[in-house]
Amino acid sequence: MKLTHLDKNNRAKMVDVSNKQDSIRVAKASGTIKMSQEAYETINANQAKKGPVLQTAVIAAIMGAKKTGDLIPMCHPLMLSSIDCDIAKLDNLPGFRLEVTAKLIGKTGVEMEALMGVSIGLLTIYDMIKAIDKSMIISDIKLISKQGGKSGNYTAM
Repeated sequence: MKLTHLDKNNRAKMVDVSNKQDSIRVAKASGTIKMSQEAYETINANQAKKGPVLQTAVIAAIMGAKKTGDLIPMCHPLMLSSIDCDIAKLDNLPGFRLEVTAKLIGKTGVEMEALMGVSIGLLTIYDMIKAIDKSMIISDIKLISKQGGKSGNYTAM
């Protein structure tokens, strides 16, 4: 398999997408954060000292997705048309699952933007509640699905 991020001299490069056709591209990613019951209850009661944790995490996820091209060296800066975030309570952990869906019409996919959004959103939850629980575990960050582009559609099993 030829790696697209290496040139003929084996040096890193950003892939040239200028000849690709624009298409609708959508990617959804998710991840979880597990925490103590006390931290979970504090977030659900909206009593965190740093402010509204879940609302801030959604804003952070959006910002993270938008900044992906600035942080991941080979990612193209993208003009995203939509970023949708959903946080679900997981009483059994206790904790939360964050899902981020990124969308655009363009020449390259948005998987990294969705994954970055999830990562930054979950790290924001950690940051805002770490005074109560430093042992929180962020896990299972993964691509759930992608649509569009030359490689077609993908859905995780």
